[in-house]
Amino acid sequence: MKNKLVIGSDHGGFEYKEMIKEHLGQHGYEVVDVGCYDKSSVDYPDIAKKVADVVNNEKIDGIVICGTGIGISVAANKCHGIRATLCTNEYMAKMARHHNDSNVLALGQRVLGSDLALSIVDTWLVEKFEGGRHENRVNKIMKLEE
Repeated sequence: MKNKLVIGSDHGGFEYKEMIKEHLGQHGYEVVDVGCYDKSSVDYPDIAKKVADVVNNEKIDGIVICGTGIGISVAANKCHGIRATLCTNEYMAKMARHHNDSNVLALGQRVLGSDLALSIVDTWLVEKFEGGRHENRVNKIMKLEE
């Protein structure tokens, strides 16, 4: 389903998770929130795994957020089937989709302004995988899991 996403954050990304969830809802998206649900400390690998499980089981895209986006993107990429891309601007979001067929967007609440974060999300959502020469490269990336 195109208009369904899963989102998750640790405590360092909680405020942006809530902001992005509201933004997506206003644009007609159904959002599955796998936590965290307040600013209490949680471990980002646990949240990354929850998002990855929904992405894989429901065949939908996901968004993960922590303080910098680094830890949660690394953790997400350890999960089977995930191509998480940490994006800090719209061009990176565009290319993450075009060339890497990104299925999880990673963001850092402590390193991005809120307007920029929403713009990155919007860009990532509308862009599509180009395939072609990039398909072979993405297939090679996915074979690394074997």
